[in-house]
Amino acid sequence: MAHSPEHRTDHEIETLPEFDEVAAAGSLAGLRVQSVDLTDRTAALLALPVDGAVFLGCPMDPDAAARVRLAGALVFPPIPGLPYDPYRGSLYTPAELYAGLAERGYQATPDALTYDWFQRTKADGDVFASMLRAVHDDSVSDALDEQLHGVPVVGVMGGHAMARGTVEYEGAARLGRSLARAGLTVATGGGPGAMEAANLGAYAAPYADPMLDEALLLLAKEPSFTPSIGDWAAAAFAVRSRWPEGGASVGIPTWFYGHEPPNAFASHLAKYFANATREDGLLARCTAGVVFLPGAAGTVQEVFDNATPNYYESRGEPTPMVLVDRAHWTERLPAWPLLQALAGERSMADRIALVDTVEEAPEALLRLGGRAR
Repeated sequence: MAHSPEHRTDHEIETLPEFDEVAAAGSLAGLRVQSVDLTDRTAALLALPVDGAVFLGCPMDPDAAARVRLAGALVFPPIPGLPYDPYRGSLYTPAELYAGLAERGYQATPDALTYDWFQRTKADGDVFASMLRAVHDDSVSDALDEQLHGVPVVGVMGGHAMARGTVEYEGAARLGRSLARAGLTVATGGGPGAMEAANLGAYAAPYADPMLDEALLLLAKEPSFTPSIGDWAAAAFAVRSRWPEGGASVGIPTWFYGHEPPNAFASHLAKYFANATREDGLLARCTAGVVFLPGAAGTVQEVFDNATPNYYESRGEPTPMVLVDRAHWTERLPAWPLLQALAGERSMADRIALVDTVEEAPEALLRLGGRAR
């Protein structure tokens, strides 16, 4: 799943080499520069046209900052004391969110520190804090759009309580592997349980089948993120270290649920403060459909959050929806009969399926999406 530089708006600059390439052409006018350290680019900032440019969180020499402001640019300086970058131009990686885990423990990681900041500020009524959260989430959405441009994305939804070492976790991992091997990009909610399992499966896709069997055994030694997120995450990083060339996938977690840490098998993490933005954004980007594993209230919500735009065709042609585990979706939480009733004679009726096992899900998804081999 390669990043799509051709999709990036021409005037968005997100790395120092990109800045240097544009600066060499003789003008910085109209650029949008995101979180690029420009402290060593003072000469260019003092000499080149910058009218209409916007610098978002770019460290620079005070003289350079003063000059570009006077020359017609907007400068949004870095915010001191924040545990995150609100202007970031790329998605997170597991290593970034868990930096310092081995040395200082989970509570000292950027992920935990950002959650702590969120807890302190989310209800204090400070418009500045809420603005920073909004800017951050919009930056993440922009990076996610760039990452997934033109890529067939399949969502895998399921509960966070699914433990490593269980038959259900293994099934979700094999599902993720099958979908990745079918040429689809797996996207999940980015947390533990079924979400982690599907990202793990996608990570295992380039390796021979025994790799996943071994990884499952290693992970089973730390079955849950409770009582220790640190031990749970460390087990995942040990697997990554042993097999470092894993396949790519996407996780879209949130700090809204602080009890759900991000999993380490999603190569790209779009982590949000606003859960509503995260939920809608995740489902909207699943262009190749969604597989729903057994889950509780959150997964039921996702079923109908996905069904609604399919019903109204507000996002265009309905996308496939595959529900896994007949007993779960017809007896324990009977969402399937309601989904069928909604589909009725609408075009989405040909895009929904209920299967008994995870092994049946990839074929059903590909068939509904016209991708069957």
